Amino acid sequence: MGRRKQYAVAASGQWTDEEEGRRRLAAGEVHAWEPGLNQTVCGLSLGRSRPTRFPHVGWPDIFPESGGAADRVRRVCRRCASVAGRRGTDARPRRHRERPRP
Repeated sequence: MGRRKQYAVAASGQWTDEEEGRRRLAAGEVHAWEPGLNQTVCGLSLGRSRPTRFPHVGWPDIFPESGGAADRVRRVCRRCASVAGRRGTDARPRRHRERPRP
């Protein structure tokens, strides 16, 4: 069985949380990013578009229902959410085929 990938966050902006010891957090439009690659999960080039990378912020933490670093996130990339997974109250169950054709 394959190992589950750990996605970090790349965002269009950043802000500093004073309550958690001046920790940098994502703001604006957020994309899933696999550290070590030069693009987001949806194919956005990190070199050309210049989003700010947050290797210390995990992908599940950017959703409001997680209670994590989602205070100033305005938009989550739909393509990244479909690949990296959306874990929350409105998450749809993964597609499961009972009897796939050969």
